[in-house]
Amino acid sequence: RRQATQMALGSMYALVALTLLLSAVWMGMWLANRLVSPIRRLITAAQEVARGQLDVRVPVRKEEGDLGHLSTIFNHMTGELSKQRQELVRANSQLDARRRFIEATLSGISAGVLGLDHDGVVTLANRSATKLLGLPETALLGQHLAVALPEFGPALADAEAETRRERTNGEATRAVEGRERAFALQVTRERSGEIDAGFVL
Repeated sequence: RRQATQMALGSMYALVALTLLLSAVWMGMWLANRLVSPIRRLITAAQEVARGQLDVRVPVRKEEGDLGHLSTIFNHMTGELSKQRQELVRANSQLDARRRFIEATLSGISAGVLGLDHDGVVTLANRSATKLLGLPETALLGQHLAVALPEFGPALADAEAETRRERTNGEATRAVEGRERAFALQVTRERSGEIDAGFVL
C-alpha cells in the first residue's frame, strides 16, 4: 500500500501547493490592481484635461492613502483651471465688446484716429484715418508709427519725451495721392495707473 499512499499524499501536496500558488497569484493581482487603479483613473482624467475637459473629477477614496490625497489635489487643480478659464473667457468677451464699441464709435468720427501701444505700434485705425492718409488699414496695423508714417514720427517722439503733459500737439506734411497734405496732430498719452498704456494720435 506504500505506493498508493505516496501517490495520495503527493496528490494532496500538489493540490495544496497549487491552491496556495493560485491564491498567491490572485492576491498579487488584487494588490496590484488596487495600487494601479487610482493611477489609471488619474491618467484617464489627465487625458480628458488635455482634451480641454476641465470639469473632469477623480473619485476620492480615503483608503487609498497618498494616492487618494493626490486625487484630491488633482480635483482642486482642475477646479482652479476651470474657474480661471471661465474668468478669461468672460474678460475676453468684455474686451471684444469694448473693442466693437470703440470701433463703432470711431467709425463715425470725421477726424482720423490712430491707436498706438506703449511701443508706438499702430493697433487701431479708424476709417477717416485711412481715407486721409490714403493707406489701407493693413498697411498701418502692426507697424511702428515711424515706419508706417515717418512724417508723424517726430510728433510721437515729442509725446514720449514729454512726461508731465498728457497731450502734445504738432504738425506734419505728407504726400497723399501725389499732393502735399498738411496734418494737425494731437497725441494723447493713455495711462493705466502709473503705467503708460499707449497713445492716441
